[in-house]
Amino acid sequence: MLVDDKIFFGTSTQPEYLALKYGNRHGLVTGATGTGKTVTLQVMAEGFSAAGVPVFAADIKGDLSGVAKMGAAQGWQTERAVEIGFTDYTDDVFPVIFWDLFGRQGHPIRATISEMGALLLSRLLQLNDTQEGVLNIAFKLADDEGLLLLDLKDLRALLVDIQERSKEISTRYGNVSATSIGAIQRSLLVLEQQGAENFFGERALEIADLMRIDRDGKGFISILAADELMRSPRLYATFLLWMLSELFEELPEVGDVDKPKLVFFFDEAHLLFDDAPKVLIDKVEQVVRLVRSKGVGVYFVTQNPIDIPESVLAQLSNRVQHALRAYTPREQKAVRVAAETFRPNPAFSTEEVITQLGIGEALVSVLEAKGIPSIVGRTLIRPPSAQVGPLLPEERRAIIANSPVAGLYDTAVDRDSAFEVLAKKARDKQLAEQRQQQDDDIRKTERTYQEAAPQRRASTRQSPAEAAMNSLARTVANRLGSALVRGILGGLKRGR
Repeated sequence: MLVDDKIFFGTSTQPEYLALKYGNRHGLVTGATGTGKTVTLQVMAEGFSAAGVPVFAADIKGDLSGVAKMGAAQGWQTERAVEIGFTDYTDDVFPVIFWDLFGRQGHPIRATISEMGALLLSRLLQLNDTQEGVLNIAFKLADDEGLLLLDLKDLRALLVDIQERSKEISTRYGNVSATSIGAIQRSLLVLEQQGAENFFGERALEIADLMRIDRDGKGFISILAADELMRSPRLYATFLLWMLSELFEELPEVGDVDKPKLVFFFDEAHLLFDDAPKVLIDKVEQVVRLVRSKGVGVYFVTQNPIDIPESVLAQLSNRVQHALRAYTPREQKAVRVAAETFRPNPAFSTEEVITQLGIGEALVSVLEAKGIPSIVGRTLIRPPSAQVGPLLPEERRAIIANSPVAGLYDTAVDRDSAFEVLAKKARDKQLAEQRQQQDDDIRKTERTYQEAAPQRRASTRQSPAEAAMNSLARTVANRLGSALVRGILGGLKRGR
């Protein structure tokens, strides 16, 4: 039942396949909790990988990690294979790279502040329009003055500099208030407490490392450990959106291709759109629409299709719908919306069947010849070939240690950037002020001495008053020298 250039989903009244050439037309996997979405995601990831297509997927509960271990067909898997007539079913294992923003369950993923940009960072910090305007000014100032914004301390240092130069900067770029800067700084503190300092910095992720093929021709499945990340859902959603935008910005145009260059699964997709401003939704729609021409397929995974805005939903051509509940008005609406997105099957009512599907059963409709959606089929999803369920911690660690990117991202790099440049600028200013003060004090001492000195006498012997003034001058000079030394050492020690 396995066919070249197609991914086998399962069987309805016929085998259900997704043609690889339509894999970048995006898709949607929906269904209530416990209906089999994760297994479907694994089946799709395995299918793309076996066809030589790299995959990126977030692993919310750790269950997807089993794709890195050879399957050992359990009872239900072999039973399902027999039930659907899957005579080609065999155990298999797939190449995996584990990633983790916190660097605990995979290689660290990092991005720089500059790469994130003002719009996504404002969303992440939950800034209002005025505060977002100040953040835009900060990015513009950094660009104009050649300041690298790599990590959170760079942005903090820049905000301090802007506050000190607020009058000058307000004249050049627009009003900058201390209140807005304070609000941004507080939001940065909250973000840091959520662990974002691990994400911002270098070495930044290279998109090419998500697009690896192993020696057997299988695409690597990049799995993001997201169980801990989900405690900061806004960081999770913003990070994945940043990755999508990076794919769009960095990959070349390829047009129509025989198979995708990369497939990207966006699990818990509703988090991206919850309370999102229209400008952000417009950006998501634009990225999803245009990234297809880069050979990237985007598959949103969520509970209800109504979690996805209509402008985005309209671009998702390949659909897998697991069971939905219909107890509340909202759930009933979700069922209607889901049913309306499928090409009807005269053999059954799509709206009725959605609430009757069993675990591991789904309605499937994909693009067929000439890009026409297939008639929806009530499908038993095929069993995965790799292990179903999570790896043991020691198994994960062994895979990480032998990863093709081992050692590339594990150590953070902290090169000179805005923080160091502005710190040096502050130190230079402090030293200049101290030298100026020293010079002023010495001149003042000299004037005092000259005014107190008596008229020149023939004798070179110092009077008691002259001796006293010379002693005072030496004492003042020594103290100023001591103060300058303390200033230099103290400043360096405090990092000023």
